[in-house]
Amino acid sequence: MPPSAPSAAARLAALSLAALALTLAACGKGEAPKADDEPKVSGATVTFPASVKALPGIAGEAVKRGGERVVSLPGRLVWDEDRTVRVASPFAGRVTGILVQPGTTVKAGEALATLTSPDFGAAQADARKAAADHAVAAKALTRQRELYEAGIVAQKELEQSQADAARAAADLQRTQAALRQYGQAGADVVNQRFALRSPIAGLVVERNINPGMELRPDQPPAAPLFLVTDPTALWAQLDAAEADIGLFQPGVDVKLVSAAYPGETFTGKVVKVADYVDPTARSVKVRLAVPNPDRRLKAEMFVTAKLRAASFDGIAVPAKAVFLADNRNYVFVRTAPNIFERRQIRVGLSLPGITEVREGLKDGEVVVTEGNLYLQDILRDATAVNAARAAEQGRPAAGSDAKH
Repeated sequence: MPPSAPSAAARLAALSLAALALTLAACGKGEAPKADDEPKVSGATVTFPASVKALPGIAGEAVKRGGERVVSLPGRLVWDEDRTVRVASPFAGRVTGILVQPGTTVKAGEALATLTSPDFGAAQADARKAAADHAVAAKALTRQRELYEAGIVAQKELEQSQADAARAAADLQRTQAALRQYGQAGADVVNQRFALRSPIAGLVVERNINPGMELRPDQPPAAPLFLVTDPTALWAQLDAAEADIGLFQPGVDVKLVSAAYPGETFTGKVVKVADYVDPTARSVKVRLAVPNPDRRLKAEMFVTAKLRAASFDGIAVPAKAVFLADNRNYVFVRTAPNIFERRQIRVGLSLPGITEVREGLKDGEVVVTEGNLYLQDILRDATAVNAARAAEQGRPAAGSDAKH
């Protein structure tokens, strides 16, 4: 081989190495420095760089002092049955006249309708016959007493007259009481005209009777002939959960709201709690007395009853902001837009959706409600990395307080 051959090969190799070095150098100069968007961990604090403008998946909410649990139950307004009557006819007969219409205010004893009733005529006849029999028996007793005192009749005949007079008086009282019961006492003629009267003063809210209708007490209609009530007082019927029975003690005030009057609140008072639990719905019927002096509330109106079940004075925190780690309760507090501090807390009363915090938070601080587990994972990862590095270097791990 000629002596120049090895030197040529060596030069070629040197040139190739130089070109490769230049290429690598050129590639290294062309790479832009990577932005450092990774969060930094210091103790129990997670800090995101200022270059991170948004933190998706992390949301916070300011806490406040005091919280309460309010039980809300659906309910329905009905007539106060202590102030309501459903009028029916005690006698068979034909309706001859309607004297009132729905919406009419009536007094106690006022006639609502009239009808012709042979049964009522028979009651009138019985009363008149009893009155006549009583008059005859009274005169006979007077005459027998005079004769007995004169020694003309025996004592037995006087006692018989006394018994007859007593029976006649009792029969008169019975027939007169029957007429008085129906508001018809004192009638001197048998006219068969019966007046259907209201037993109470109130408002006629329902009428189910027409002229010419045949009435038969042994076949009552599906609805009352008249419904008279005092609408200034109503009842509210609620279905309370079995677990909430203890809240509804007689005399307790309950707030009522209705879709008919947005923003307004009415008050009802517990007057009765049923003595049994519905086996299907596992609920208990609760009755409220609802004053209605202005008559704005209507029967059959739907309402929602609200009753405070529990309350506390500590800091109220959304329940989803609190998490458990190593049997300790923590929250993440947002101390700056990109800084989150994990803080141990002492919890108190727990209500649906909120938790009382007795130590560890102040009124107005912002806690993380969404993303707290993500922040906790960052702390755990940082703890694991620090522990691994410390193990390699043979020293305690930094940030060991973030292991929980």
